[in-house]
Amino acid sequence: MPARSVPEVTIGVLALQGDVREHLLALTSAGASARRVRRAEELEQVDGLVIPGGESTTISKLADEFGLLDPVRKRIGAGMPVYGSCAGMIMLATEVLDGRPDQQGFGGIEMTVRRNAFGRQVDSFEAPVEIVGVPGPSFSAVFIRAPWVERVGDGVEVLGRVTEGPAAGRIVAVRQGNAVATSFHPELTGDRRLHRWFVDLVRQSEDRSEERSEERV
Repeated sequence: MPARSVPEVTIGVLALQGDVREHLLALTSAGASARRVRRAEELEQVDGLVIPGGESTTISKLADEFGLLDPVRKRIGAGMPVYGSCAGMIMLATEVLDGRPDQQGFGGIEMTVRRNAFGRQVDSFEAPVEIVGVPGPSFSAVFIRAPWVERVGDGVEVLGRVTEGPAAGRIVAVRQGNAVATSFHPELTGDRRLHRWFVDLVRQSEDRSEERSEERV
């Protein structure tokens, strides 16, 4: 039998605020077709979604104004692969500490996240982080006003922790099903391994969807 072709996937970047351009470039270099998502109809055209770093309260407010809160929640609930970096991690959490009282998120990962846990902008730093399932050396992870994870639910896999310094042991990368989040910004470095890993996750999800469709025929 001929080898199966690698499925083409389209991954959206939530383009309301934050590191949108950087994620688009990273996804393209990782082999995906990448596009901006600002409307519900654009969300329906993608196989996966990236929620970029930025300001979580602003992203929350704009997602509500653009009518994206419920559509994104429904797609995540239906199994769409999603990856959130920094503010995106906050948007995927089921509980946020130190957020605004009216702040809303998408959910998707049963975890408690502390907003700005690593300090203010002037406290930004880099630290080595190893990610479970991503081969190669440790990531030189960039933390900018970053959150950390204080609690995870039973179905959440811890993928990475800070390995040195005052924050050693803090959880900074997690996964629950097709939802993945990191405290740090891989889009701000030239290391595309995490984006390639997420693109592969989306491809695998698409493969399973096609197989289920074929079984129903």
